[in-house]
Amino acid sequence: MAVGRTWPHKNGPADVRARRDTLRSLPGWSAADDFIFDWPVEPAPFLAMQECTVGYVALPVAVVGPMPLEMGRYETEPDGELREVGRTADQVYVPLAHTEGSLSMSVLRGVNATRPRGIRTYVLADGITRDCCFVFGDSAQALSLANWLRGREAEMQAWLDHPDNGFGRPSGAVAPISRHARLRRLGTFVVGAMCHVLLRFTTGDACGPNMITRNAFALAHGFIVERFCAQTGIRPQRFALEANMGGDKKPSFQYFHEGHGKTVLAEAVIDAPTLRRVLRVRPHDLMELQTLGLHGSHASGMQSFAFTPASAVAAVFAATGQDLGMVGTSSMAHGTVQAVEVDGVPAVHFSLRLSGLEVGTIGGGTHLPHVRAYLRMLGCDGAGRVHRFAQIIVATALCLEISAGAAMATDDSRNFYEAHLERGGLRLEQAESALSGNGGPMAARAPRERRAKV
Repeated sequence: MAVGRTWPHKNGPADVRARRDTLRSLPGWSAADDFIFDWPVEPAPFLAMQECTVGYVALPVAVVGPMPLEMGRYETEPDGELREVGRTADQVYVPLAHTEGSLSMSVLRGVNATRPRGIRTYVLADGITRDCCFVFGDSAQALSLANWLRGREAEMQAWLDHPDNGFGRPSGAVAPISRHARLRRLGTFVVGAMCHVLLRFTTGDACGPNMITRNAFALAHGFIVERFCAQTGIRPQRFALEANMGGDKKPSFQYFHEGHGKTVLAEAVIDAPTLRRVLRVRPHDLMELQTLGLHGSHASGMQSFAFTPASAVAAVFAATGQDLGMVGTSSMAHGTVQAVEVDGVPAVHFSLRLSGLEVGTIGGGTHLPHVRAYLRMLGCDGAGRVHRFAQIIVATALCLEISAGAAMATDDSRNFYEAHLERGGLRLEQAESALSGNGGPMAARAPRERRAKV
């Protein structure tokens, strides 16, 4: 491809070939790198996922399990609220795609610690928000729109459902209105001459951003602007489909407590003997670490209260075709550690709440062949499986929290340190000798117990 020519964005054979030829001409390219152009399977699904495609990247995938889960089964009420209709016990094997040394071992260690009593999971809420913003000449007009919209959710959804709403399907294009995205709730926020309109949808088994974007655009132009103007004589000066209050792909305090996507909770109780045998930690050590962590989180202004949920969320996302841009929102977490007793034996209750888990089992990257295989392995392929999938993810993140927290709490964080040395290819004895100067405080330690990886 000649220098200065517009870079082709389509994925026809000639376009793909032109991009590859250009890459081969770069000074840093080696003929040995051509393997990235060899599709591992039929290329059509890959080419359909994005523009400017040239090849693929391979990640190692670990599978950990069996994870003992008791999960809720849910139905969506007409008003969008979830109703639990039963509980299901299962043994799950979870795929983790990543290059983070010791992550898979740490998740597995958490799985092993929870195995005697299992993990219980719940879906607390389901709904994803788009923030449309209307700009007026003054605050009074913005407030007029906020007042006019109050209580109109059912009317707006009925308009979306009506075949004569003016947003019919153009020939050969995707329908401008999704029948799967259902408007459940709206809220307004007026600041200055702007009225933010927060439209909250349920989206079935799809993650849903594309669906709600289409429906929000239709509502803004076909319903809100036209009807509001016709009834009040007021027309906004401009409109933005998303004005950054929607909570999508970024952590926010509002959706940390209000929820965005799937709000899920996982809990597990582990008795003191199991903690000692599997995790090499005592309940008291975990409680002390939680106190330190809460103070540290508060002092830094941290929004989430958890150890490292993003690692587990990202690893499952990469293996199952989720939008990686949503890891930030999906990893907003609130973990708790509480001392309890089980049949008179000291134990610890662990929990993890993910308030903004943005996932789907249909659409987007779930069409890729390897992704379908991993989703089938989880029992999460296709429709009717998204709540199961969300619960598996929060359970996986909880296992990592338990294991990583225990490693940090054990013997002045020795287990956490050792695991990272081992994964870095440095022998522990060599490191200790270097750090202690053959006689420092580390060399004076009492003989340690059998190491437990993080």
